[in-house]
Amino acid sequence: MTDIIAGFPVLSIIIFLPALGALFIIFSRRESVEFIKWTALGATVLTFIVSLYLPLTFDAANPSFQWVEKTVWIERFGMSYFLGVDGISLFLVLLTTLISIICVFASWTDIKTKMKGYMALLLLTETCSLGVFMSMDLFLFYIFWEAVLIPMVFIIGIWGGGRRLYAAIKFFIFTFTGSLFMLLGVLALYYYHGKLTGVYTFDATVMWLSPVAPYIQWWIFIAMFLGFAVKVPLFPLHTWLPDAHTEAPTAGSIVLAAVLLKLGTYGFARFSLPLLPNASMEFAPMLMVVSLIAVIYGALVTIAQRDMKKVVAYSSVSHMGFVMLGIFALNADGLKGSLLQMINHGISTGALFLFVGMIYERTHDRQIGSYGGLMKAVPVYAVFFLITVLSSMGLPATNGFIGELMVLIGAFKAHWIYAVIAVVGVLLGAVYLLWLFQRVFLGELVYPGKGEIKDLNLRELCASVPLIILIFWIGLYPRPFISGMEASIDILVKRFEINSKKSMLDTNRVAAAPDHSQGGASK
Repeated sequence: MTDIIAGFPVLSIIIFLPALGALFIIFSRRESVEFIKWTALGATVLTFIVSLYLPLTFDAANPSFQWVEKTVWIERFGMSYFLGVDGISLFLVLLTTLISIICVFASWTDIKTKMKGYMALLLLTETCSLGVFMSMDLFLFYIFWEAVLIPMVFIIGIWGGGRRLYAAIKFFIFTFTGSLFMLLGVLALYYYHGKLTGVYTFDATVMWLSPVAPYIQWWIFIAMFLGFAVKVPLFPLHTWLPDAHTEAPTAGSIVLAAVLLKLGTYGFARFSLPLLPNASMEFAPMLMVVSLIAVIYGALVTIAQRDMKKVVAYSSVSHMGFVMLGIFALNADGLKGSLLQMINHGISTGALFLFVGMIYERTHDRQIGSYGGLMKAVPVYAVFFLITVLSSMGLPATNGFIGELMVLIGAFKAHWIYAVIAVVGVLLGAVYLLWLFQRVFLGELVYPGKGEIKDLNLRELCASVPLIILIFWIGLYPRPFISGMEASIDILVKRFEINSKKSMLDTNRVAAAPDHSQGGASK
């Protein structure tokens, strides 16, 4: 049964509009670069406009999934085409559709070869990412999760920098290997849920009702952890990230930082916590320690970088450590702060990659030591860069402040020592970000190349201004964002607490449960 909004399956339309744009570009006989760029821009803008229907009609007081589309896919194996959006996924969907527009703008003059293939792959990346955030059938989720890997590998491997093949292969090996372990975890959940209840299904909302025994959760959690943690990426599984970011074209770095890194943290919040509550509680202290190591380690390594793009890349390791810290604080404040930080990181770090790409396109040099005093030559660019730096370091009145504050509150509730160590990470973040700005934009005017360096043009302003607006909107008035996710996170915390108690009571029942597998999968 499919819930239709005004006669249309709105979620499917949002997911597949970019894919239709990609197909139109591929099969069109027109080879004009301008036609390809405008078609890609039109597809992303249309997708964003349709996605705005979601917040306009979203019931913030309703913690359940809205605009649900559910039809039987493969009945024999309990697979369904099941889409839904709640407060946890709503803003990630909007972030994806907005960032995709900015990626097209960023590629306008940056990409000079094979434009048709590039834009098609960029649009397919958007479709797969949206599918991950909307899928509530675990097998469908895995299909989109794995599919998003393919276009990104080609974007890095074909249009990347001098070491693009190395970076693309490393990215593929790390993420594909992690995904295989995640698949094993999904299949184990499917089997043990079927054995426990007699209902073989990949429907996550059904699995939530009957969590598997704690001793089984432990192994499934490890398997799914490897898939999600590589994507975050969580220390020490992060080593693919700097290479992928550094070698990817500007738009590739933006979508990787703003959207793809969120797939892993979203997976933890959406599936690991409610499906594996006891294992999540057992592993939480260790994961909070690992998250703090990522925060401090990422910040220290960032300080040592001399390439602007590497500074932004390694800072992501530190910032995503904050997101993980909030998730595994296992309380409402930490989870709200974590989800808000996913959005904030997408905005701020996406903007930083955009601005680094802009200056690189003008000078073909990313070395910090090659620059100085740019504020005198490109004042608008410098002001935008400064705003983004302040946002990334969590200055009050910017989006980064409220997210970090809520994560710190959640971490403090778990144990005060977590919050104290996290504050050190915030201070180190201020060090490398302000030092970057001071070296590049202040002092005597120095930049590579000859001739005048130009400030932002109209296209670059169109890509930058929405991100700057969001930085101040969330920083000054975060209530719409927090209230939008509040009901869904509160019910997640309650479900987590209920399931953790319930699965303990079911521990002995699992061993004695009748085996329904002989009769085939339940329909």
